[in-house]
Amino acid sequence: MNCINTLRYSDIFLAMYFNDGMSCLHRNHSHVLVYMYSGELEINEREKITRLHKGDCAFIRKDFGVQLTKQAYKGEQFKALFLMFTTKFLRDFYSKMDKNTIPEKAKRSNVSLCKLPSNRPDIVSLFESMTPYFNSKIQPTEELLNLKMTEGIYVLLNTDKNLYASLFDFADPWKIDILDFMEKNFKNDLSLEEIANYTGRSLATFKRDFKKISDLTPQKWLIQRRLEAAHELIQSGKLKVTEACFDVGFKNLSHFSKIYKEMYGYSPANSI
Repeated sequence: MNCINTLRYSDIFLAMYFNDGMSCLHRNHSHVLVYMYSGELEINEREKITRLHKGDCAFIRKDFGVQLTKQAYKGEQFKALFLMFTTKFLRDFYSKMDKNTIPEKAKRSNVSLCKLPSNRPDIVSLFESMTPYFNSKIQPTEELLNLKMTEGIYVLLNTDKNLYASLFDFADPWKIDILDFMEKNFKNDLSLEEIANYTGRSLATFKRDFKKISDLTPQKWLIQRRLEAAHELIQSGKLKVTEACFDVGFKNLSHFSKIYKEMYGYSPANSI
């Protein structure tokens, strides 16, 4: 049995987990608004741990450095509703906005997690209104789903004006999303100059924009992401240590083994 059972309609889904002895982990590839019905969601934001429980609601910014662990809590299954804000949806929403309403001094926070006030009427109303569709498995219309996603956006914008900067960080249409590009190309042998060029930026602008989304330098982000990918391949048994090293983009096995041990505390061979 899969550890997580999901019921999904468009970009809204309910995740349920029944086993009290195990947990599921994944990375956050889209902006997410999550509401907890039961269980526990552990959020690891570069070693800072936050735990959400029943009644909690939070916005989690798209950030490949954030890990989410879903697990049961105090004998209750994990059950939460997620609104996934894709770039396509956000671009469409942004195109229809009155730009005069956008705060001029909104700044994107370096923190990827924003916990919302508990029991706020607009939050409770939004998420409780969705549960009948998942409990009865009646297919909601696309119009309703779009309405709920729009409600979710306004919940966020009415919480903190600085969330404008996180949600609509694609305002320059010629710029490609940095994290999307790097996640798709971290294994490739590209210089920072090439990455900057591919994402529509000068090198200086690329470095400045990257500081807005990560505490790591671009070089350290790439190394960490490659190590994580290698770690997953080795632990899963899909590739041997040497194969995993070169598959994720490293060119020197001894250097790979050294920095792998620095990150995980043991050698790649001991990961098997």
